[in-house]
Amino acid sequence: MSRRRRYSDDEDEGHGAKRRRTSEPLEIEDRLESLITRVGEKSTSSLESNLEGLASVLEADLPNYKAKILKILVDCAVQLPEKLSVYTTLVGLLNARNYNFGGEFVDAMVKRFKDSLKENKFEEGRVIVNFLADLVNCHVIAAPSLLAWYEAFVNVTLEDDIPQVRPDWFVYATLSTLPWVARELYEKKEAEMERLLTNIDAYISKRQKLHVPILRVWSSDIPHPQEEYLDCLWAQIKKMRMDKWQERQIVRPYLAFDNILCEALQHNLPPYNAPPHADDSAYPMPTVVFRMFDYTDAPEGPVMPGHHSVDRYLIEENLRRIIDTYAVDRKECAAQLLNYPFKNKIPLNYHIVEVVYGQLFQLPFAPHVDVFYTTLLIELCKLQPSSLPQVLAQATEMLYERIDTMNIACVDRLVNWFSHHLSNFQFRWSWDDWVPCVELDSSLYKPKFVQEVLGKCVRMSYHQRIIETVPDTYGPLLPHEPNHIYKYEQEGAGSLPGTVAAHQLIASIKAKSEPEELINILKDLPNPKKDDDGEAAFNPLKIDVFVQTVLHLGCKSFSHAFSALAKFHAIFRELAEEEEAQIHILRTMYDVWKKHPQMMFVLVDKMLRTQIVNCSAVANWLFSHDMSQDFTRLYVWEIMHSTIRKMNKHVEKCNAELTEGQQHTAEKSPQVQKELADAQQKTEKSGDKSGSEDEMQDIDGVDEEEIERLQERLESAQSEQKKLFLVIFQRFIMVLTEHLGRCETSGKDFNTAWYRYSIERLQQIFLQHHSTVTKYLDTLENLLFTSDTDAHILQVFQQFCALRA
Repeated sequence: MSRRRRYSDDEDEGHGAKRRRTSEPLEIEDRLESLITRVGEKSTSSLESNLEGLASVLEADLPNYKAKILKILVDCAVQLPEKLSVYTTLVGLLNARNYNFGGEFVDAMVKRFKDSLKENKFEEGRVIVNFLADLVNCHVIAAPSLLAWYEAFVNVTLEDDIPQVRPDWFVYATLSTLPWVARELYEKKEAEMERLLTNIDAYISKRQKLHVPILRVWSSDIPHPQEEYLDCLWAQIKKMRMDKWQERQIVRPYLAFDNILCEALQHNLPPYNAPPHADDSAYPMPTVVFRMFDYTDAPEGPVMPGHHSVDRYLIEENLRRIIDTYAVDRKECAAQLLNYPFKNKIPLNYHIVEVVYGQLFQLPFAPHVDVFYTTLLIELCKLQPSSLPQVLAQATEMLYERIDTMNIACVDRLVNWFSHHLSNFQFRWSWDDWVPCVELDSSLYKPKFVQEVLGKCVRMSYHQRIIETVPDTYGPLLPHEPNHIYKYEQEGAGSLPGTVAAHQLIASIKAKSEPEELINILKDLPNPKKDDDGEAAFNPLKIDVFVQTVLHLGCKSFSHAFSALAKFHAIFRELAEEEEAQIHILRTMYDVWKKHPQMMFVLVDKMLRTQIVNCSAVANWLFSHDMSQDFTRLYVWEIMHSTIRKMNKHVEKCNAELTEGQQHTAEKSPQVQKELADAQQKTEKSGDKSGSEDEMQDIDGVDEEEIERLQERLESAQSEQKKLFLVIFQRFIMVLTEHLGRCETSGKDFNTAWYRYSIERLQQIFLQHHSTVTKYLDTLENLLFTSDTDAHILQVFQQFCALRA
């Protein structure tokens, strides 16, 4: 603003006037956007007076800025769902003053809804349906036309040969909007509503729920049942129906304008038919409702609504919408959560903590990055220092007590959250209360959880600090001091066959010798794998001496280790020509850094990036006998998932390069055709056919060769990806089958802590990489998860398939 004024002062009067005329519409549009987006926020005036004033302003600007106002209102309706009833009231007031504008807004929302479904933005679509439903309360949309939409939604349940997730979404979109509009619909169209609810009940009663176990945070329903989301919402709607459609958690500002709105003319929604199912439709996956509190956990103050109270659903839905809207700003998100409209009528802190934990533990993925929830809870503790930390501590204790029935993927997230949270509060905790876990079997979840938390705390601080923080009795669970082990300098190293070569190697590296000299030192080492014919795939002693020595010299820091890998990259590649040799490199790396899990993680990552080892080698190494003692350690599965993600990103990159190349070729096609035509014309004129034919082949062949190269690269990457998943699932089947066989032979119960840990890791691989695994379902079903596979293992595969069935 000020810069524009200074500029116009320096120019002549005519130019200044022209600039003001140009900028004035923009300033008005910005002002309109600010007024609309901020309505409903804290103000000295009442919400009703602000809405009435804004409606008058918008009405006055409609002749000149109708398109802009429409766009802003539609965007606000979709992007600010926590203020849904504020905007429905505003639209209702505008419709009462300008009927045509109301009709255009409804048409715009219907179009946005259809576009959302085409683009697989199903949550956005559900918000729009909710908005349209609330417009019935504002006398903008006629109730019968909304009911017709609901009936069209429920009719999707009658379609044949469709995945269950499709009708699930349409039924959920219907049920989730009923708390806003059911009473209005029931008063005007009771018979139609009864028929609608009867059809929904028939569908829900026949749904298959094979997928539920794989999505549960806890395997036990004690103390709180873990219900499938659609079953839970249906139970809440039935309870609301018994209560005569009463609820106490929806702000309804339009009630203050009932005398104005009831006089307005209403619009009919256009007839709706759900678009046919398409194979590329990505419907939302089902979920299981997270429960950790009930009314007994909040002894003082307002009572927490019951599990099947619709108020419980509305509170959770509203809090989730606030989190989703303000996730980019943790401070604003925390402030908005604590400013919940009905905060004095509910135990708000308990609801907030439950919803935040519910999102953090949601399977297969949390809606936002895990670190967001850490920072959000820290901000909430800062804003409510006298109450929220106590609720958070109570919740953490409850999670710890129930951890034996917690899904291992959720335990991982709890470890990461809790250690990060502690690092922001000087690692203060009631550690003495958890001392009894030290006496438990180390394979159980409680001691394993404490061990992993302490290990993560060391990463965020330093070893001695954590040792001094926790009681001495934690000794068996404390992480090792993160030092490396160089076996050629240990006591008794003189008797090892590679010690002399290792010391020579150190001297040569310090003398900055050429790589050839280092290879000469290694080549004379005897090969313990050599068979009678004198042949061996690789020399493990040569790898052992070289890898141990290089990692020893680069032991000071991550940067030193990376520099060592980079400096001797060529030798690493020469030693790691075969996968078995790559596995031995990883095994040697483990021998050096077994006390430092974080170093192992970053070294494996670096070796994958620099192609010293491939992804299949990493997977086979992690499942090898050498790693069996660490099989249940968190860092092993961090490496596994990082390896899979790296492979998936590589395939995506190859696919993107091929797509870009094909698009580039298509764009150049007219130009290529012209060049070919010019070359042909040149041939006819000159008569030199041989030279021109070569020229035409060059013009036509460059792009084709490049596309073929990119196609081959993509196919190779996809083949490697497929091989990786086959290796992982095959090794899972092998270790689990061996365990089940041993237990059956010895007559022991197979359902041990190790078995549960392993079977849930298998579930985690399926869930976290579901979009990729889905591409290979047929292969997995034909080769690995056959009828010969043990029923307990096969059940996991069937549960995964049911997620999209």
